[in-house]
Amino acid sequence: MVSRSTVDGFLSEKKFAVVGASRSGSKFGNMVLKELGGKGYTMYPIHPEADAIGDTRCFRSYADLPEPVNAAFIAVSPKKSAAAVRAAHEAGVKRIWIQQGAQSDEAVAFCTEHGIAAVTRQCIMMYAEPVDSIHKFHRFLKRLFGRMPQ
Repeated sequence: MVSRSTVDGFLSEKKFAVVGASRSGSKFGNMVLKELGGKGYTMYPIHPEADAIGDTRCFRSYADLPEPVNAAFIAVSPKKSAAAVRAAHEAGVKRIWIQQGAQSDEAVAFCTEHGIAAVTRQCIMMYAEPVDSIHKFHRFLKRLFGRMPQ
């Protein structure tokens, strides 16, 4: 299980890459861009084809970012998560959050083998304060059943 210190370490990074936002605006990565952007985080969406998502400028790769980042949020399909983790590692990223449902055994193993502080099988929306709406209820349930990282 992921430790609370790993969760807190990721959230202490006030800027990070977001891999998995879509041009259609319908993916979880888009919600993270909107919600965490409103909570004071600076996020740089990485998209191989998009110049912008809504009003937010996108970058083709980590090399194109205006500044280096130490953290990356990944919300792609499990088939793509290992490649996303490898790209982040190659760019020097030390903290990765693989959104629940996006992880693959290969991605998690890569993080472990390369000393990357990884949060997996957790929803970032339950931890980025202030927690609102349904995410607050989900967090309550996880606490009730002892499923929150310690």
